Amino acid sequence: TDATQAFYDQWQHDRLVIDKWFAMQVSNTRPDQTVATAQALTEHADFDMKNPNRFRAVFGALSWHHAGFHRADGAGYRLLADWLIKLDPVNPQTTARMTSAFQSWRRYDEGRQALMQTELERILATPNLSPDTSEMVGRILNG
Repeated sequence: TDATQAFYDQWQHDRLVIDKWFAMQVSNTRPDQTVATAQALTEHADFDMKNPNRFRAVFGALSWHHAGFHRADGAGYRLLADWLIKLDPVNPQTTARMTSAFQSWRRYDEGRQALMQTELERILATPNLSPDTSEMVGRILNG
């Protein structure tokens, strides 16, 4: 929206404010738009996956948006897993911490459990996965 862009234009040089700007855009979407919004923000010029706060702003907000993240089609799980796989070689500590979004996977209906398990197993099967991430995903799966 115009207001969102105006806010960005005014505050673009304040990293902490822009982290919140990223998070608020994901947090304040309808569930059917959450994944697309997060994906679109990864293409923004100020998104840098190497910046842990910026990464958490987008993907933390995605995982905290319960209805958007836990869509029945698994799109939220896939998007997060895709980005965790990309981030792991660059920042394994943040990747390992962010896998906690899947921590409660056994508490969901069978369909969502299967989708989350598939993504966890896909992360675990990634060649050269860091020990930190491998350990966390293993714990979550065996939990």
